[in-house]
Amino acid sequence: MNFKVFILAASAVIVGLVELIVGGILPIIADDLDVTIGTAGQLITVFALVYAISGPVLLSLTAKIERKRLYLLALAVFFLGNVMTYFSPTFTFIMIARVITAMSASLVIVLSLTITAKIVVPTHRAKALGFIYMGISSSLVLGVPIGIMITNAFGWRTVFLGIAVLSIGSIILIYTFLERIPTEHVLPLSAQIKALGNLKIVGAHVAMMLMLAGHYSVYAYFTPFLETTLHLDQNWISISYFLFGLAAVSGGAFGGTLADRIGSPKSILLVIGSFAIMLFVLPYATFSFPVFLVVMMVWGALSWALAPPMQTYLIQTDPASSDIHQSLNNSALQLGIALGSGIGGVALGHTGSVTSTAHVGSGVVIVAFLFAVFSLKMPANITQSETQK
Repeated sequence: MNFKVFILAASAVIVGLVELIVGGILPIIADDLDVTIGTAGQLITVFALVYAISGPVLLSLTAKIERKRLYLLALAVFFLGNVMTYFSPTFTFIMIARVITAMSASLVIVLSLTITAKIVVPTHRAKALGFIYMGISSSLVLGVPIGIMITNAFGWRTVFLGIAVLSIGSIILIYTFLERIPTEHVLPLSAQIKALGNLKIVGAHVAMMLMLAGHYSVYAYFTPFLETTLHLDQNWISISYFLFGLAAVSGGAFGGTLADRIGSPKSILLVIGSFAIMLFVLPYATFSFPVFLVVMMVWGALSWALAPPMQTYLIQTDPASSDIHQSLNNSALQLGIALGSGIGGVALGHTGSVTSTAHVGSGVVIVAFLFAVFSLKMPANITQSETQK
């Protein structure tokens, strides 16, 4: 594997940590800033929403800037955003810092993927891009237990100071080892929007978005869920998050293997359907901690098992526009995170019961299942994207 790919993957891990690392320490942040847990949860919602929108927009606006220079600039802004978070005196100031880090992180991730595709030979391109995606998913699911451990030892603000320090290391490595990358033609936003004319593809994007929305309706508030239903202390909560993270990372391999064996369409339906069931039964498994751990890890594995069959399905359905659709699917994933954390916060605020997030999340995933069925049933020859013409 090209050493530069490891550097880009490491950068992806660092910027990916900042998105969900607050999920496990929401009660602590809320208490320190004197806001409700539901309000603190909007730190995840706003980040994901800004991330989803700013990625393709910034890529188009910065099309004329040399790629290595742009990458370093994005990392520098990301560093400043985390320093702002560390020194933030109020919730509003932290929210502004989250917007800055979300915009810069989205650009770093997109550049990591596009640069990786350019610096490796075509025969190794898929493997290299998969390595970047593995880094992204690992940072999203393992960031929470890391955040909890650091918070317990040094306080929650130290988490963001640590990420800022790591980003300096990434800047040094990128500056030292990555060569200048000339700019290339980037599809305008109008072309990316036209790609959404394919209703079969749109159904897949919505299914992915709602699958993640159902997931994060629960996962964004998993710490209070564990505290309320199982009365776990911070050490056991950290262990639970770590086990969940291991299951989630392995879920990607499971989803890919499943798709190879039974095909992408059947895999999509099986994963989404099973996921809805796991979310629904989650509160009823809390009578026994060992039983809960089993259900939790199955839930964790399924949470990232949809990505491989969905990406394969997108390529097979509209190969001429697959790059656009894969980019848009990543935005759909982020929109799902934003929507889910928002839905969970509303459910928690209205019912006052943290277990309601699991039932609401299950309902959202059922809607995702219906959109997946819609996409699979839609004839491909009638819904070809305008970008193929």
